Amino acid sequence: MPLFNKVKKSETAFGDHISNGHRDSEVKYQKPPTLPPPNPPTSQVPVQRPKLVFHCQQAHGSPTGIISGFTNVKELYGKIAECYDIQPEEILFCTLNTHKVDMTKLLGGQIGLDDFIFAHRKGQTKEIEITKTEDALGLTITDNGAGYAFIKRVKEGSIIDKIDYIKVGDHIERIDNKSLVGCRHFEVAKLLKEIPKGATFTIRLVEPLKAGFSHIGPRTNPGPGKKSYGSGKQTLRLKANGPAAVEDAPDSLSEAAVEKINSLLESFMGINDTDLATQIWEMGQNKTNTMNFAEAIDNSDLEAFGFTDDFIFELWGAITDVKAGRLKK
Repeated sequence: MPLFNKVKKSETAFGDHISNGHRDSEVKYQKPPTLPPPNPPTSQVPVQRPKLVFHCQQAHGSPTGIISGFTNVKELYGKIAECYDIQPEEILFCTLNTHKVDMTKLLGGQIGLDDFIFAHRKGQTKEIEITKTEDALGLTITDNGAGYAFIKRVKEGSIIDKIDYIKVGDHIERIDNKSLVGCRHFEVAKLLKEIPKGATFTIRLVEPLKAGFSHIGPRTNPGPGKKSYGSGKQTLRLKANGPAAVEDAPDSLSEAAVEKINSLLESFMGINDTDLATQIWEMGQNKTNTMNFAEAIDNSDLEAFGFTDDFIFELWGAITDVKAGRLKK
């Protein structure tokens, strides 16, 4: 006797079916329910990040504006210009937490999440004839990251220091017939350095617009219940070719390194650039010797600066001093 009874071909699950030798009622076929699509992997789910907003004013006086959605300096200027219905080209540079032309508060590649941004617009234009009676003019140049180079420091007792019309914050727009709009700081510094001793040239400058707040000192106590700007420990890092990112504020070690590298940039090249100094420090942190450091510079966008071997050696010396704890802020 067979262990299992054979089911007739006509008696299937889609017609009559056999159960324990008895005929059950007919079961009709039902389409299975449609299942929802599976959830995408966690890595593919977009992460919702809070929208960062910043307060701004025009340094010469204006209502407070609110801006967001920028990833680099040019986009930042565009947002400020849109807020006040002006052209981005009208903005010379920005300072953080002060309306004054204070080069120690200059906006660079990092903005504290609590920082208040002040935009300095173009003001009076002036042309000055200068005779280069010494090898150096005594200028330290920086730029705004958007095509304008300007004076960051004037050496005491220098040629420029003796000319009252030239001030810190003045944008160097032209030398003789050569426009410098769009030039980086090192290009402008090189051009000024190459002017022969004894030569006379004309420099065209644009000073920041001055009005409204120019005579008012900074507020030292915001008062009870008022927000204190510039007191945060995180910054928005702006990048020329990538998305902005929120990072921790630089520690004392990084600050000491950047300060020393900036002093070397000023001595060797006549420029001051915290973003450039930061990039050099970050590039040298994980290098073990001068050759590796020099190779990293040659293979990066820093190659365009044309650093000499002597200068690279000096930079590496500063980096190793900081890493070894011999140089502190």
